[in-house]
Amino acid sequence: MASPMRNLLSDPARYLQSFRLFLANSTEHQSMQEFVERQLPAVIASIGNGKSAINILSVGGGAGEIDLLILSKVQARYPGVAINNDVVEPSADQISKYKERVAATSNLGNVKFTWHEETAYEYESRMNAEKKSKKWDFIHMIQMLYYVKDIPATIRYFHSLLEAQAKLLIILVSETSGWETLWKKYGSSFPLDDLCSYVSSADIKRILDSAGLKYQLHELPSHMDITSCFIEGDKDGELLLDFLTETYEFSKTAPPELRRQVIEELRKPECSEERDGKVFFNNNLSVIVVEP
Repeated sequence: MASPMRNLLSDPARYLQSFRLFLANSTEHQSMQEFVERQLPAVIASIGNGKSAINILSVGGGAGEIDLLILSKVQARYPGVAINNDVVEPSADQISKYKERVAATSNLGNVKFTWHEETAYEYESRMNAEKKSKKWDFIHMIQMLYYVKDIPATIRYFHSLLEAQAKLLIILVSETSGWETLWKKYGSSFPLDDLCSYVSSADIKRILDSAGLKYQLHELPSHMDITSCFIEGDKDGELLLDFLTETYEFSKTAPPELRRQVIEELRKPECSEERDGKVFFNNNLSVIVVEP
């Protein structure tokens, strides 16, 4: 009998709903903000030296929360220098949120935004078809490598677009996170449907090492409150379970035994810790800064 389980991305509206709940329940963006505040200035310290304009490419920019923080640091380092910020993002809904955020933010006068409603692969294909190979001073790929078909090829392509003093910034889940434990154990039972794949910092390091690329690694502690996942019938809990397993309506469509095992796994110390009656999933992130 064919499994009724399907990938969460097959329902973009529920995916976004679960993703936004994940952001609300986790320290994901706070951890990234802290990195941007404390460590990004050193990363971007020379990307715009001698430039009359700085070109930034955001691959999978989402609703722009982190993008705008990054831009503020580039502006602080290179006051008054023109910035071209191109965003590759397949979700029209996310792009419209991004545009609203830009409209509500002051001090962006020297930044020109261009949005491309397409996937990273569609962008690459279009550039190749147009015989264009625009170079960039800073490229970032934040929490998006799970959604590309060929990860090594995607990294190779965007790395090839770096200017001589540029940097490529990748953020994704750390091999020390609960994601690693959960997905290494149960990933083969979840319906990926060719829409996404599980990768962590361990995989990216292997890819960069085999390509002979130089990089620095920063670990960001982060956690997510998943207490509601253990309350039968809790709507938020069901949405978070969907996000954790990349499965549409996991609670309703997963075989009961798999559901039981996943719920049990999520409570284990390899995935989460219990504090003050709450369960916090280990959402640690890795930031990888790749040299040109």
